[in-house]
Amino acid sequence: MVPVRRMVAWLGLACCLAGAGLPVAQAATYRMSTLEWAPYTGADLPGQGFVSATIRDALASGGHSVDIRFFPWSRAVYLVDSDPAYMAFYPAYYSRERAARYLFSEPVGRSTMVFLERVEQPVRWSGYDDLQGLRIGVVRGFVNTEELDSRIANKTLNAEEAPDDRSNVLKLAAGRVDLAVIDGYVFQHLVRTDAVVAQVARRLQANSKVLEVKNLYVCFQRSPAGEAALRALNTGLRKQPPRAPTP
Repeated sequence: MVPVRRMVAWLGLACCLAGAGLPVAQAATYRMSTLEWAPYTGADLPGQGFVSATIRDALASGGHSVDIRFFPWSRAVYLVDSDPAYMAFYPAYYSRERAARYLFSEPVGRSTMVFLERVEQPVRWSGYDDLQGLRIGVVRGFVNTEELDSRIANKTLNAEEAPDDRSNVLKLAAGRVDLAVIDGYVFQHLVRTDAVVAQVARRLQANSKVLEVKNLYVCFQRSPAGEAALRALNTGLRKQPPRAPTP
């Protein structure tokens, strides 16, 4: 049984916070959508991937929890747009289009984006103009670099879409595209865990020019509930750095 004096003290503190216009924190469970993108996220990975573990740890530091659901990427994004129960999706690269629609968290990880190429056909380039005439493999619905996506959109560069990174890598190995955009850790993980990718990997290499090193974020719905969830996550992230990847 709680002593009367302690109960009165708690009530007094709550009243003071409310009188100052400050919300009294309450434990919450936030539902988020993501994709299978190992080693960053994955239903069967330890901690459901190191980015998922970072999010879970950050929320737990404030007494909150997360309910993570896995979908194809386009559906993971769609659910946050269409179902109020889904508070956020991750891991997302920043883009101005996304920033207009969603609330971005503090970074929850970093990603090194590269072009994969065939060993016997390396591509030398210093600017995007040098890539004209090449077939560039991208994953449907993924954000790449801002300039690459802009040039693909205005048709000055040729892009071939694939449903996922694995398919994109296999298209490159088969000669159906000349370059494939991929995160370096994702490619390493595929080589280690997928026998088909491992078989063709000796014929592939990362282009010597890194496309971009990008932060990864959680994108929250623009709503009062989304703002509260964003504050809870960011508060936890400031207490501890994101976890490091295990390639």
